Amino acid sequence: QAQLVESGGGLVQPGGSLRLSCAVSGFILNYRTIGWFRQAPGKEHEGVSCISSSDGSAYYADSVKGRFTISRDNAKNTVYLQMNSLKPEDTAVYYCATSPYPAVVAGLRPPVYNYWGQGTQVTVSS
Repeated sequence: QAQLVESGGGLVQPGGSLRLSCAVSGFILNYRTIGWFRQAPGKEHEGVSCISSSDGSAYYADSVKGRFTISRDNAKNTVYLQMNSLKPEDTAVYYCATSPYPAVVAGLRPPVYNYWGQGTQVTVSS
């Protein structure tokens, strides 16, 4: 059974940074696409970023390009999301999830991700 556990969320001021971690177990990390999603109150899940299992190619939502960076450490079974220049509109619960499809196919579409973590809260406020 695949399990994903997010950590690293918290309260940060606008312009600040956070690094989220997604620790995975129950499957081989380098065979699966990993994505980060977020959900703000009253809104749908929004795709943030995903990373390929094969060559580490990364994809980003336009809203976070140039500010967020996704990376993976297969030896540690962990995927990271470095978030810089945070804005109040980045406030949300952040989830990591895994898809059996290649990242170029899965993209940032929540329905094709079949295992999800429990989420970690990120609040950007002064």
